Amino acid sequence: MIRYNPRGLSPNEVAESRRQHGDNVITPPKDDSVWKLLADKFRDPIIRILLLAAVLSLAIGFVHKDFTESIGIICAIILATCVGFWFEWDAMRRFRRLNQVNDDIPVKVMRDGAMHEVPRRDVVVGDVVYIESGETVPVDGKLVEAVSLRINESTLTGELEVDKTVDEAHFDPDATYPSNVVLRGTTVADGYGVMVSTAVGDATEAGRVTEQATVQSEEQTPLNRQLTRLSRQIGKVGIALSVLIFVILIGKAFLVEGLADAPWPHVVRIVLNCFMVSVAMIVMAVPEGLPMSITLSLALSMRRMLKTNNLVRKMHACETMGAITVICTDKTGTLTQNLMQVYETQLDETCPDIVAEGIAANSTAFLEEKGEGERPAGVGNPTEVALLLWLQGRGRDYMALRSQARVLDQLTFSTERKYMATLVESPVAGSRVLYVKGAPEIVMSRCTLDEARKREYEEALLAYQNKAMRTLGLAYKVIPADAPTDCAELVAAGGLTFLGIFAISDPIRPDVPDAVRQCQSAGIAVKIVTGDTPGTATEIARQIGLWTPEDTDRNRITGAEFAALSDEEALDRVLDLKVMSRARPMDKQRLVQLLQQKGAVVAVTG
Repeated sequence: MIRYNPRGLSPNEVAESRRQHGDNVITPPKDDSVWKLLADKFRDPIIRILLLAAVLSLAIGFVHKDFTESIGIICAIILATCVGFWFEWDAMRRFRRLNQVNDDIPVKVMRDGAMHEVPRRDVVVGDVVYIESGETVPVDGKLVEAVSLRINESTLTGELEVDKTVDEAHFDPDATYPSNVVLRGTTVADGYGVMVSTAVGDATEAGRVTEQATVQSEEQTPLNRQLTRLSRQIGKVGIALSVLIFVILIGKAFLVEGLADAPWPHVVRIVLNCFMVSVAMIVMAVPEGLPMSITLSLALSMRRMLKTNNLVRKMHACETMGAITVICTDKTGTLTQNLMQVYETQLDETCPDIVAEGIAANSTAFLEEKGEGERPAGVGNPTEVALLLWLQGRGRDYMALRSQARVLDQLTFSTERKYMATLVESPVAGSRVLYVKGAPEIVMSRCTLDEARKREYEEALLAYQNKAMRTLGLAYKVIPADAPTDCAELVAAGGLTFLGIFAISDPIRPDVPDAVRQCQSAGIAVKIVTGDTPGTATEIARQIGLWTPEDTDRNRITGAEFAALSDEEALDRVLDLKVMSRARPMDKQRLVQLLQQKGAVVAVTG
């Protein structure tokens, strides 16, 4: 167990930890050498048949002093292998550039009671690491302090916003990763935290995923299997015809032409000639142009896909994508637009200016300047960005409203409080105003709200939550000039006026339902594999037409439940699954492997 010392590690402890656990560097995948890549081209079954044909053709050429056929076959081999080698070598070079990681990024650590900035590669197990908004988490670790901390785990689970806390009472029992654990390669979306490093380099979750992703699979592509079958058929048919022709020619020579009575030098010459003719049949049976035509078609496919920003490492993968029978897809950004938007509101329409100022002032997010036709985007909490986009869509300038409302005190959102509060000098109200937004049930508990109205809001919230939407409540309170300015104290005093609720969602892409229908009509099964909650994942599956009223719990599973199944149990269910929620990278890999055992050709997106 890693011990937490607020003063951090001493120089001797750093050296000892590095000796035991190594540097914080993920071992890069070893690329094939140029010669191995070229040699692999000769493992193609058709190329092997051509090589045999070339050897036999050379033997015949030496006898007949004619090497035309031999030169043609050798040229076909060289062209097919060199074209394939060049395209795959170019793809490998591009992948190498994409996978380059900067391990010299500075990281703040506490060592021997003093704050230091060290390169990421020098962080060791046991280090006390400080992380804040916008930074990438350098190692796997356990949090010892978290203030309004939200982590973007999209690199591992696809989820953009995960709340982290050290308060066990607020842990999410269904979270993909524990609520007090942060992982290498994820980024801090909001807040800051202090963590103790528990794993570095290859021992991190990202390191294990990288290791598994670079393991060479022995699984043949559909095209390879077909070419292997074709080469065997060519070999069998060619040899059978060769033997048959040899027997016929020898039989004719001995039985019809009386070769048995000829001198033995003449007999040897005739037999050798018959052998050469039969061997020539093997050579003729080999389609010299087939490897070149396959290589060119796949190479052109690689180039065409590269123009659409799809980089293919192996040429045969182009054909494999046309033979898939199962698609395992992520949710966020793949099926959805990866942009939280306001779906619906139930607001107090009598005070629109208060609502607008409350959204603008009680926020730490910003909208990015975009050109005409560009996709809107923002910086900060995605939920707050959604509110600002909603406000902008109604012609209100959030920056003007924010700059006019002078902030006197602010309480940022935290997992424990579940609300954010800001006290401002409001030009709209002409006095001090406390604005609060957060979980509707928490905000409503601080408001003066009659039971009938409260019941209406609760029913609406339940309907939104059943559709896997995020809900947000807004409230305000006019504060006298002589009142205290501490937001926490003012919220605790209650007496707020409830402004209403927002239902926020990440809408699906408009073309997704039709794409899913086309896949299903083509016999391709679609499975959602996401790190999101079971409810959200199932609702998205319903919206895209994947989840039907006839589906049951057999058709969905969580990552933890899937990991608990034996291989036999998982194999029994794997084809029926439509939704896997709270999935980790290793769960996705196991799912793909089991589907392949069932004979499926699997594509993974996201």
